[in-house]
Amino acid sequence: MTDIRDAIDSLDTRIVALIGERQRWVERAATAKRGQDTGAVRAPARVEQVISKVRALAEKADASPEVVEATYRAMIGAFIELELREHSGEGTPGSVPGSAAGSAAEGNPASASA
Repeated sequence: MTDIRDAIDSLDTRIVALIGERQRWVERAATAKRGQDTGAVRAPARVEQVISKVRALAEKADASPEVVEATYRAMIGAFIELELREHSGEGTPGSVPGSAAGSAAEGNPASASA
């Protein structure tokens, strides 16, 4: 059982790092959307697009589409709240990629409201 828990702990470390990378892209999107209404942040059509995409990815990865969808809905909801704070200027200064406290990530933004 220890080996199994160690493997899960290792996966958790990688997952949290990826969530941090995703957060930096969400923060960047929030900065880009300042001055727009909150509909640009909530972007329900984009949320459903992401959910459809990750369900398909789950099937290819032999993961439960239901678990992946529930996980993404929770994550997207939390990121929308974070992005709304950033969008309104209430976010943590310096947390946007490329700032002194943040680092720019490579690749495409994965935010629900890209």
